[in-house]
Amino acid sequence: MTLDTSRLIRETPVRRVEHYPILGSTNDRAKQYAAEGVGLLPLLIVADQQTAGRGRGSNRWWTGRGALAFSLLLDGRPWGIDLSRGPLLSLAAAVAVTEAVRPLLPGQTVGIHWPNDVFAAGRKLAGILVEMLTGGLCVVGIGLNLNNPMVDAPAEMRTSATSILDLTGVRHARTSLLLVFLKHLAALLDQLPVTPDVISRLADERCLQRGQPLGVESGGSVVRGVCAGIASDGALLLDTPSGRERIVSGVLTKNLSQMP
Repeated sequence: MTLDTSRLIRETPVRRVEHYPILGSTNDRAKQYAAEGVGLLPLLIVADQQTAGRGRGSNRWWTGRGALAFSLLLDGRPWGIDLSRGPLLSLAAAVAVTEAVRPLLPGQTVGIHWPNDVFAAGRKLAGILVEMLTGGLCVVGIGLNLNNPMVDAPAEMRTSATSILDLTGVRHARTSLLLVFLKHLAALLDQLPVTPDVISRLADERCLQRGQPLGVESGGSVVRGVCAGIASDGALLLDTPSGRERIVSGVLTKNLSQMP
């Protein structure tokens, strides 16, 4: 389905759109533009296929044919976005993705897995990678399994991830989905300087991990506990044997029930 770039510029705060049939990484391309002093922002970069998509840390993001991979390069200063608010920006993007895809998935449970994933029907549907750059710029990268059948995915992903196509049997227009996402994200960013707790509250309401035993690798050690939701600053709340702990950043490990 053709991407209507002019409509995206006309109907959203995005000032420029670049669309590539194939690209290494939309986040890397956005960072390149940031380093070169790109002009009009926000800049939206969309790729039909990525050959080197990235997740958090050393994780890779597989982009199958029909998936939606895009990055938004923006100046975070008007919204007071700095390193300390990076987690809230990531959660705002996750909430916006959730709200954009939920109407396409009636009857399915759609929500957030802290820190940066959107799940549907118990499987990973989208991943988010926020990168804070110098000069107040930041990149919001999203990989969404949209019209790509998971039968084409690497074997290790077929039982842990899903796509909107697999869940509905219907292909959906990328332009329409991007329009809805960008409008939701813009509304959330407008809340950030005034009432940032709105974002964390919405993320907490959509948290699918509440009540689940989790292990989080943070600061060189693993914290184990039961998820108590998401705090006002975007931190994960874990009820541990020694009390409630706040995890500002970390990597989820296996559930406690699967740990020796």
